[in-house]
Amino acid sequence: MLLAAIGLLLFLLPLAGLVVKAPWSQVGPALGAPETASALGLSLLCSLCATAAALVLGIPLALLLSRTSGTLRRLLRALTTLPMVLPPVVGGVALLLAFGRRGLVGSLLYQAFGVQIPFTTTAAVMAETFVAMPFLVIAVEAGMRSLDHRYEEAARALGASSWTVFSRVTLPLLRPAIFSGAVLCWARALGEFGATITFAGNFPGRTQTVPIAVYIALESNPDSAIVLSLILLAVSIAVLVGMRDRWLGAP
Repeated sequence: MLLAAIGLLLFLLPLAGLVVKAPWSQVGPALGAPETASALGLSLLCSLCATAAALVLGIPLALLLSRTSGTLRRLLRALTTLPMVLPPVVGGVALLLAFGRRGLVGSLLYQAFGVQIPFTTTAAVMAETFVAMPFLVIAVEAGMRSLDHRYEEAARALGASSWTVFSRVTLPLLRPAIFSGAVLCWARALGEFGATITFAGNFPGRTQTVPIAVYIALESNPDSAIVLSLILLAVSIAVLVGMRDRWLGAP
């Protein structure tokens, strides 16, 4: 019990310190500051775009994972979940080496079209998608494996095409898994820092999201940093409360 209490305190004390030491009288002015509004707006834009990209790319990937087996499945799953265990800064460096001006793909884009991705809003979205999409893929794959495939087989037996089966049967059955995966993906994208600052940099109004703004504000305006941290804490709590029925179990 003593070790359990110490473990619990390890989680609770930092959160308590953030709440108790927060300059509550400065919350209003800090939220109304132009730089705060800019960071919040950009964070919402980038995280929503990253979630949309993850939905478009992640759902087909999850379906592929659910329908493979053996060595191929293990390899695909390892590649898909790698960003979850990879240090975010390393992910940012990898993105630079792939999509930078001299990267594997970035050099071709720059030479052919003059397109330069790093240190742009697009780079921030790509970095957030890279680190957040695995959460969506895992949730949807788990949902796919738990489906009763007799409904799909019945639809095929009635003459439905593959697209009709997917859009009218599979997707509606996967809706809870897709929703929960999308929420987790969005929350992870909203809090992303390492890959974003490495690949997209810190440019107010263009790539400075809330986590980056917190890091920068700690040196010059700690009160603003604490307020921004409270915003991210509130979002995290809201996600956990909203997902409790699926992930934590409702009482």
